[in-house]
Amino acid sequence: MTDTATLTRMIMAGQGKQPADLVIKNVRLLDVITGAVTETDIAIVADRIVGTHASYEGKATIDGKGRFAVPGFIDTHLHIESSLVTPFEFDRCVLPHGVTTVICDPHEIANVLGAEGIKYFLDCAEQTVMDVRVNLSSCVPATAFETSGAALEIADLEPFRSHPKVIGLAEMMNFPGVLNADSGIIAKLVAFQGGHIDGHAPLLLGTALNGYLAAAIRTDHEATSAAEAREKLAKGMAILIREGSVSKDLKALAEVLDENTSSFVALCTDDRNPLDIAEEGHLDSSIRRLIAMGRPLHHVYRAASHSAARIFGLTDRGLLAPGWRADIALLDSLEDCRVTDVITAGRLVGPELFAARKPVDLVGLTSMKAKPVSPDDFIVPIRSDRNQTPVIGVKPGLILTFRESATLPSSDRGTLPDLDNDVLKVTVIERHGKNGNIGRGFVKGFGLKRGAIASSVGHDSHNITVIGATDEDMAVAVNRLIELNGGFVVSDGGKVTAELALPIAGLMSPKPFEEVTHDLQALRDSAYALDCVLPEPFLQVAFLALPVIPHLKMTDRGLFDVDLFDFVD
Repeated sequence: MTDTATLTRMIMAGQGKQPADLVIKNVRLLDVITGAVTETDIAIVADRIVGTHASYEGKATIDGKGRFAVPGFIDTHLHIESSLVTPFEFDRCVLPHGVTTVICDPHEIANVLGAEGIKYFLDCAEQTVMDVRVNLSSCVPATAFETSGAALEIADLEPFRSHPKVIGLAEMMNFPGVLNADSGIIAKLVAFQGGHIDGHAPLLLGTALNGYLAAAIRTDHEATSAAEAREKLAKGMAILIREGSVSKDLKALAEVLDENTSSFVALCTDDRNPLDIAEEGHLDSSIRRLIAMGRPLHHVYRAASHSAARIFGLTDRGLLAPGWRADIALLDSLEDCRVTDVITAGRLVGPELFAARKPVDLVGLTSMKAKPVSPDDFIVPIRSDRNQTPVIGVKPGLILTFRESATLPSSDRGTLPDLDNDVLKVTVIERHGKNGNIGRGFVKGFGLKRGAIASSVGHDSHNITVIGATDEDMAVAVNRLIELNGGFVVSDGGKVTAELALPIAGLMSPKPFEEVTHDLQALRDSAYALDCVLPEPFLQVAFLALPVIPHLKMTDRGLFDVDLFDFVD
């Protein structure tokens, strides 16, 4: 809230009648609307830009000579939990990449802890240096076909609606529930009519898409082809081009971002871990790649800022102009999008801003309630038709999976994996202490020749998911995971070879992001030592249990056909 004295200072400083709080001198300002680049000073008072296209004096100055100023980037859809660190560490990790606003869905922690998880994120959002906004999780659980740690109905969401950090309703993942007018889904949609409702509609087209959009759902981050994105754009949907650690849709969707569409296109990461951020970047990586692919430069920057703000109703940001929020990324090169300094809400980002945050107590430290397992828990019964054993097919860069079948060997220990043909076991173990369910099946595409990989990150209900070549190594990995109260574990030859503890709801580490990055590298190296062929094996494991993304998934209740929205016999 801007008071009388501050607003008066803003007006006076904008006219040059008194010094601004901060001035960026002689910087080249990119106008994301026209594409013009102008050398100018940018004057800032409190959290607001008060002057451009003029010369100013300030109490503090930043030398912008030779650099470019662009609006701070906005990640329009992500799950901070997938960074594997707390919101505070995510803040410290990502803000230096020029990302000054993120719109998160605390869907993962909500599926484990319910309303407590949402409150934790909102408490953190009040302290972070970047502006963390929250869409309230719409699908907890995502479906009735897996066991979640919690359930949220509209009555559970209502107390959070007036929070200043809340935008609207998060991704409506249960699109069959929308189309079939499920009463609980309809209640949530009715409550948010007139507000923002985020979409999630993979491969949904035609009249089914029309029905989904009739609910006033406005965005989609699940398009995986240009044709799909163009139909959704034609029907008024804003497209969020996603490039995460597993879901990599930028290459397929780049062509839809042009002079005609950029006001209706934005960027997001959805799920991105610190190792990928360290190696590639965050939204800055998406921006430089889109430009390198020939997308019009200022339209790319528009999508990353102004368009994103408009789509989500953040009317105070996305332009570098007087009266707009002072969220600014300073770059050495527009084409390379190499961020050198960041200003957020008028403050130059540095260690002192992060140090000034008030701590928030951790939550969910005892959420792991699974019991230890033995190798016998992974035995898959022999099917009557051995030639048609269904197998989940995995491809790099996609959380879409595919339905395949295989003829698998068997023994007195049931149906066995076929390592020569890259068929491994996959098991999902209920870990919320509700029923002890174990779902068992097979997966293809990881390339493992031995060992196992286990994860308590298992979208969206976050049970334990484990893939492996032997029952013994799967048991070793799962039991160590239980001891850690959640995380990632790689086992080989009956021993743990790498691990990362994620004790905050089984999803996040309390460690600094630099340490998590180091541990992730060790985990990746251990997975590669098992001949894993996937660039990001751990989040790929995590998405095997997501029964709202086509086509074949594994839950704690068994193998699930997303197209039929029913279990495989």
